[in-house]
Amino acid sequence: MSKVALGVAAVVAAIVAVALFALWPSARPRIEATLAVREALADDRAGFARALSPRPLSFPSDHGPHPDFRTEWWYYTGNLRTAAGRHVGFQLTFFRIALAPGAVVRASAWATRQLYVAHFAVTDTAGRRFHAFSRASREALGLSGASAAPFRVWIEDWSAEGDGSSARLRASDGDVALDLELSAAKPIVAQGDRGLSRKGPEPGNASFYYSSTRMPARGTVRLRRETLEVSGEAWMDREWSTSALAPGVQGWDWFALQLDDGRELMFYLLRRRDGAVDPFSAGTLVAADGTTRALEPGDVRVEKLAHWTSPRSGVRYPARWRLSVPSAALRLEIEPRLADQELIVGTRYWEGAVAVAGSSASGRIAGQGYVELVGYAE
Repeated sequence: MSKVALGVAAVVAAIVAVALFALWPSARPRIEATLAVREALADDRAGFARALSPRPLSFPSDHGPHPDFRTEWWYYTGNLRTAAGRHVGFQLTFFRIALAPGAVVRASAWATRQLYVAHFAVTDTAGRRFHAFSRASREALGLSGASAAPFRVWIEDWSAEGDGSSARLRASDGDVALDLELSAAKPIVAQGDRGLSRKGPEPGNASFYYSSTRMPARGTVRLRRETLEVSGEAWMDREWSTSALAPGVQGWDWFALQLDDGRELMFYLLRRRDGAVDPFSAGTLVAADGTTRALEPGDVRVEKLAHWTSPRSGVRYPARWRLSVPSAALRLEIEPRLADQELIVGTRYWEGAVAVAGSSASGRIAGQGYVELVGYAE
C-alpha cells in the first residue's frame, strides 16, 4: 500500500468509479483503465473526516469500516511454503472508497455511497508465474461490505473474516485460489505517532494506520491442477484517511520485512518529482518482544542496485535494493522472488514477494517480505 497511507488502488478506483458506478448492472466489472497516481490523489475532501491528531485505537470497532473517511483498506501479504520447501507469495487487499460524504438519500436497494475494490495476487516462484486479479462492487444487496463485530470484509466470495487479530482469507479466480487461516504472533503496532501516520505538512494530510507484522499462516493455495498445502507468515496493514499526497510527491517505495531474528521492519520512502526523498518518509522497527522504534528518513538508507522493465507496460522499476539502518547495525539486501510481479488493475504498480539477506550486530541475517512500488508509471 501498499500500504503507505494512501492506498494506490483505493484512490485510483475512486476516480474510475465515478464514471462507471451508475453503469454497473453486475457486481464485478473488469477495470482496465489506467490513471496517473497524482490525478487519482486529487484533493477531494469536502464533507469527509480527516486524521488530525492521534487518538486511541479501539477494538473491535477499528477492525471495521470508517465511512466518515474517504478511503480505507485491509491489506494482507505473505510468504508461504509447502512441506517440500516450494515458495508461494500472496496479496489480498480490500479497499473501501466513499463516492460522496453522508448517508444515502435515494430509496433504492441498489443505492449506496460506498464502493469496494479488491486485488488478489499469487506469486508462484517455482513455476515463474505471477497471477493477479481485481474485483469491484457497490455496497448494496450484500454484494460487498465490511463489519467490525464479527470482523468481515468481502466482495462476493472474496473475504477476510475472524476477530480482527486473526483472520480467514478466501479468494479465487479461475484456476487460482487461496484459503488461509492467520493468527497474530505479536501485539498490534500503532504506526507513526500512536497510530497517526503523517504524509505531509498540511494538518490532516495523514492516515490512521496500524499493522499486525507477524501472522503465522496455514492453508491451501490452488495453482491450476495443483492444490498446495502451505504454511508461513503474513503481514496485515490497516489504514483509513481522507487527504491526498502532498504537492511534489511522485510515488513511494514501501518495504515490509520479517527477519529471522524475530524483528520486523516497515519503511515507506516517499519520492518527490525532483528525485529527492520526501521528509515525511517514515517507518518502524519492531523488536522480537513487540516493542517498537520509530524510523525517520535520516535513520534509513535505501540504495537501488538494479532495475527491471515490464514487457507489458514498458515501466522501469527498481529490482534489487540495499536497505541500511546504521543505528540498528542492519544492512540488508532485498531481491524479488520474481522480476515480474506487476499489477495492472486500474493503475500500474509493482508489488511482490522478496527475499532478504544481510548482516546485523549478531552476524548474518535472513528474512522475507513484500515491497510495493508506486508512481514509476508516471
